[in-house]
Amino acid sequence: MNKPSQETLEKWHKDPANWKWGSFYYNKEDNRLFPPKRIAWMGWTINFANWKSILAFVIPFSAVLVLLWFKKP
Repeated sequence: MNKPSQETLEKWHKDPANWKWGSFYYNKEDNRLFPPKRIAWMGWTINFANWKSILAFVIPFSAVLVLLWFKKP
């Protein structure tokens, strides 16, 4: 897939159908791992329609949980 234009990215971002429950970005056409949040100045979110994006979140999160689990008191 070619890189989408800035106009297309803005259209996807503003489309309420791409935001589940108003907070979770879900767009199968968008290949970005970390698109901006609905309020862009707040940072980035993950695209829940992209399995690579989900892995980029789950693997580090799981690693932290494992480290905390095995941490000796």
